[in-house]
Amino acid sequence: MQGAAQAQDQSIQIPKQKVDEALRAKLPETIRSAGKMISVNNGSFPPYEIVTDANKMIGASADLSEALGELLGVKIEHATVNGLASSLSGIAAGRFQFAMGPIGDFKSRQEANDFVDYVREYVVFAVQKGNPKAINSLEDSCGKKVAVMSAGSAEKVIKAQAEKCAADGKPALEVMSFTDQPTSILSVRSRRADAFFSSQAPLTYFVQQAKGDLELAAIGKANGFQDLFQGAVVPKGSPLGEVLVGGIKALKANGTYAAIFKKWGIENNMIDEPGINRSAN
Repeated sequence: MQGAAQAQDQSIQIPKQKVDEALRAKLPETIRSAGKMISVNNGSFPPYEIVTDANKMIGASADLSEALGELLGVKIEHATVNGLASSLSGIAAGRFQFAMGPIGDFKSRQEANDFVDYVREYVVFAVQKGNPKAINSLEDSCGKKVAVMSAGSAEKVIKAQAEKCAADGKPALEVMSFTDQPTSILSVRSRRADAFFSSQAPLTYFVQQAKGDLELAAIGKANGFQDLFQGAVVPKGSPLGEVLVGGIKALKANGTYAAIFKKWGIENNMIDEPGINRSAN
């Protein structure tokens, strides 16, 4: 995948980790015995999760999970499913131990899951070059066709905005939900949609790959979100949550966390203090 290669700074080397025996001892016995755990993903959330043509996972989350695996003395494997809803249901059913994500942390999701937050994200629009529909804020989306990832937090916000457009007597906002990021961005490039509403980090990646066809819009606005934290997902109450928090804090302390984020150009998404269920929204 040439585009994926272009999105990273290959000069940055990610240091190998020594096993932290104290953290390893806190892993659930089933994981220690198996010597591995499976992280589920949606197939495409660049630059965090990118599945190559060879079905290999690369990206910031892949680098982070590899470092965590080394730290914990286990192998972390990756499984791809279709859409966020399938990821969350797979974790709940025990088919997967966790999702490295990052996945949006919201109070409603915390009822069934714990979030190990290690990213702060912002939500913006990817639009056609020149922003011909003049989408400069969430309020400008009335009368537009907006693509979103189905079952994601952005879908909830844009559907609420569609209701607000109707209640205010403004032109209808048409919400176009897709199961993955590439299909969503393709709808904008092919002009079936006027914009794709999603996290700024992956949209920045897609705009870079679009060779001048697209640009970001409504940057620096709340756009329906406040203090949006994202992170890994584990079952509610799982001891794995505290282990992952400890692991990410260790990687932050030894500089590996910052090296990974710099390698993938997402330094602005780092947070000072990883933690569990940090979102108050």
